[in-house]
Amino acid sequence: MNIAIIGAGIAGIASAIRLRAQGHEVTVFEANDYPGGKLSQFTTGGYRFDAGPSLFTMPMYVDELFRLAGENPKDHFRYRRMDVACRYFWDDGAELSAFAQPHRFGAEVERVFGVPSAKLEGFLKRSAKKYDLAGRIFLEKSLHKAGTWTNATAFKAAMRLPFYDLFSSMHQVHERTFQHPKLVQLFDRYATYNGSDPYQAPGMLTIIPHFEYNVGVFYPEGGMFEITRSLYELSQRQGVQYRFETPVERIVFKDARVTGLFAGGQEQSFDAVVSNMDVFYTYKKLLPGAEQPERILRQPKSTSALIFYWGIKQQFPQLDLHNIFFSNDYKAEFGAMARGEVSDDPTVYINITSKYTPEDAPEGCEGWFVMVNVPADNGQDWPPMIERIRANVLRKLSARLGVDIGALLETEDLLEPRTIESKTSSHKGALYGYSSNNMMAAFLRHANFSSEFDNLYFVGGSVHPGGGIPLCLLSAKITSEIFESQQSTVDSRPL
Repeated sequence: MNIAIIGAGIAGIASAIRLRAQGHEVTVFEANDYPGGKLSQFTTGGYRFDAGPSLFTMPMYVDELFRLAGENPKDHFRYRRMDVACRYFWDDGAELSAFAQPHRFGAEVERVFGVPSAKLEGFLKRSAKKYDLAGRIFLEKSLHKAGTWTNATAFKAAMRLPFYDLFSSMHQVHERTFQHPKLVQLFDRYATYNGSDPYQAPGMLTIIPHFEYNVGVFYPEGGMFEITRSLYELSQRQGVQYRFETPVERIVFKDARVTGLFAGGQEQSFDAVVSNMDVFYTYKKLLPGAEQPERILRQPKSTSALIFYWGIKQQFPQLDLHNIFFSNDYKAEFGAMARGEVSDDPTVYINITSKYTPEDAPEGCEGWFVMVNVPADNGQDWPPMIERIRANVLRKLSARLGVDIGALLETEDLLEPRTIESKTSSHKGALYGYSSNNMMAAFLRHANFSSEFDNLYFVGGSVHPGGGIPLCLLSAKITSEIFESQQSTVDSRPL
């Protein structure tokens, strides 16, 4: 079959690899002149920055793509397991190294906060158990196919329903588990991994720390863009064709089938189409004449991000690859975002790849990826808001690190909700499509297939199972399995 993929984001590339491995001809259409979508890179003033996602977990999903194509992943893509998942800082001088092994992390929590190691380790065991019982269903299978729910695994998961904390918020689970405000805050931040609010997101999302502490945090040799580069080159070796600087203008359909695309000034026929474009714009821009799933498209957006890319003329040995400087009132911070605003005391994340890839910064310097969670774009007056956030971030970091960070800036670049939308077609600049602020959110994400067209599919962070690199890769896996299953059914029909 001849298949078109709209968008060369990481889910689009992964879909291309999987569908090509099934023997199909695959062409990827991309509006930009580079692959990767959010997972891209740029250089400025002697510094190299990964533009988007900075956390790498579940590397087996990348390795799997190489093996699927008959290649050894180590020949093309290498990574290391980090000793420390993240370094945490509070304004009162408290610091904590979150080691990426439960027993070491537990010992550190007991040393710094006086919380028994066994309590932390027990929480992470429970997180792993939740994932094993139900997380695999929610993340690795289509929630919109009957077969997902009519098997022994689903029945076993259903028998443990109270175990998943579906009727408590993440914050409530953390409060009753730890009874220590700083440790509660530390684990509350995992709601931001899918653009949600820990005071609203269901306790089921306490499976997220499992990926960091039980599986591990990893760093690709050369930086995060190596994920994009290695998979893009793999797909090319397989024979996938790319059409860069060729935005798709319309998906062409007749009755219940998609017949092709209108792109590059002409209509082109395809047997099936996979959209890696934000599902909102897939419908609103590419399928204006089709039935619109308004209930899904109206779901609350996830958070966005304000990212400063700073070249710093100094090195900071107390910082690591991942660093968090917490706000003093986390609830107020999320309350502000719910109102479309940003607190004057935001939590600040700093990623420094030059710690492990020295060539990313000039000698004696560091490249800082400085991110603040912000609401999606709903028409806020961003210029003065950005200036205020920048001043508050500089003030916070300078006070905590004991040096004027503003005076050390050598280069500066910026990514904010409006530019996120313009560069990646993410509706309103929302990083993860839709939030997960209620227990039904997983079911209200768009399926990986169309209910109207029997040969249209969806992948990427705005559809099931969600945003972030691992889930985007899983969306490609789910979609390719659905596609293969449907083709097997068609092929087995009697003539």
